[in-house]
Amino acid sequence: MKRIVLTGGGTAGHVTPNIALLPRLQELGYDVHYIGSYEGIERKLIEELDIPYYGIASGKLRRYFDIKNFTDPFRVIHGYSQAKHLIKSLQPDVVFSKGGFVSVPVVKAAAKYKIPAIIHESDMTPGLANRLSIPNAWKVCCNFPETLNYLPSEKAALTGSPIRRELLSGDKIRAVDFCGLSLNKPTILVIGGSLGAASVNKAVRQNLPELLKKYQIIHLCGKDKLDESLKKTNGYVQYEYIKKELADLFALADLVISRAGANAICELLALRKPNLLIPLSAKASRGDQILNAKSFEKQGFSKVLDEDTMTDEMFLAAVEEVYENRQAYVKTMTQSEQTNSVEKVIQLIEEACAGK
Repeated sequence: MKRIVLTGGGTAGHVTPNIALLPRLQELGYDVHYIGSYEGIERKLIEELDIPYYGIASGKLRRYFDIKNFTDPFRVIHGYSQAKHLIKSLQPDVVFSKGGFVSVPVVKAAAKYKIPAIIHESDMTPGLANRLSIPNAWKVCCNFPETLNYLPSEKAALTGSPIRRELLSGDKIRAVDFCGLSLNKPTILVIGGSLGAASVNKAVRQNLPELLKKYQIIHLCGKDKLDESLKKTNGYVQYEYIKKELADLFALADLVISRAGANAICELLALRKPNLLIPLSAKASRGDQILNAKSFEKQGFSKVLDEDTMTDEMFLAAVEEVYENRQAYVKTMTQSEQTNSVEKVIQLIEEACAGK
């Protein structure tokens, strides 16, 4: 039996692509194990799937002053020692890393024992954790053609991001039954992320009267972001967060308004959903969402608005433009090479095992 160690953590984005690979790995007979942090979000997500989970110490490398900068290096060293012990004990055929700082000692431990490691970079430019891991990687998967310029050519592979199989099997009839909307009116799905996105929520709610003249709206607004005054608005439903029914809501959506996190927009690409992206501003991030969004716009997959300069008029015009040109967006996405990502990554995993 072939054995694989998956690693990655810190945010859901460093876990869900690993989870997306699981059904195919299990079909192929892999013995799957997971190395993550002691208390990160990855622990709960993986243990719910009955995958053997091993926690190790992890530290964050910060570019700003923090008292933890004096203690985290020792945690990283301890994590590397633990990772070496686990890799030596498990003796996997291959390691697949989705990034996050907990993954760095695992990839380096795999290199010490000559275990091929495949890492995946979601964003346009590699984050610090993956930059530290790339020298020890056998292959580096990425989502964007532009990312190939930042990677060693002999290691780079444009795969897109593995998408959970269940997202591809949504049913619009179930969605209508769930949210009480109609099949006879175009539907906008708004996704602000699990914590919500204030500027996206504000843009949608400020323009509700105009939007509802033509569309019905499903608004995933984030934890504690429900607007009680809008609960009885005809054609508008809001939820803090949706898990089980998300595939059905995607199936019903004619257009999606979203932030531009790499995994989220790769799901839109895989589902061929015309979309309007409002990326997190550079003031609130390292600017990766802006780069992601610009790449998707350049490739013809998305329309993009800058949240710092966006007006109500611009927002409404962009929504209308995407909807009116939705078939062109779908056609372009259908022709993309960044789909069927699970099989592309699995093929690399199989090649790594064969050449070990």
